[in-house]
Amino acid sequence: MAVPSPRKSNKDDTVPEPASNDETSNTPDDRKGRPTPSRKEREAANRRPLVANNRKAATKAAREKERTERNREYEAMKTGDVANYPYRERGPVKAYIRDYVDARWNIGEYFLLSALFLLIVSIVTTRWVLVALTAMGLVYVFGLLAIGDTIVMWRILKKRLRKKFGDARIDAERGLGLYAASRALQFRRWRMPRPLNAKHGHYPD
Repeated sequence: MAVPSPRKSNKDDTVPEPASNDETSNTPDDRKGRPTPSRKEREAANRRPLVANNRKAATKAAREKERTERNREYEAMKTGDVANYPYRERGPVKAYIRDYVDARWNIGEYFLLSALFLLIVSIVTTRWVLVALTAMGLVYVFGLLAIGDTIVMWRILKKRLRKKFGDARIDAERGLGLYAASRALQFRRWRMPRPLNAKHGHYPD
């Protein structure tokens, strides 16, 4: 049996030669592809703020700015600086509502203090069931009176607003009733912005 002869190597096969060392690699200067910046351009780049490149520093700066703005608005509401009031407190309609509510004797402004006092009485007098139940009942009665008084106040105030500013403007501004009610239910000394007059009775024109 004939044994197959080994495969002859192909002498024509050529092995690729390595790249010559004479080829020059691109240097950093060749890769730039742009001219060297001038002195003015370098100075302008150095003057750019670094806060924008630092997220933590930018967040901290934004919070500090918001805190400063809130403090400025709070001081404005304490001193009556209308130009620096928060946006929700601005406008002649809101000013008229504040002046009217502050001039009126509202049951709601005494509700929180009275309710707190009656709750303490009901807790202290738990041994005397009748006294405790009476105190709790007075809390509910006082609350209903405050709500009823606030509704009456808003109906009268709404008529005056429509007469002074017109129906279209009052209908366009939403939340006026809630704005008036929330102020009427606050104790007068705790209201912000502060009342312009120290005493009741100074109704706006």
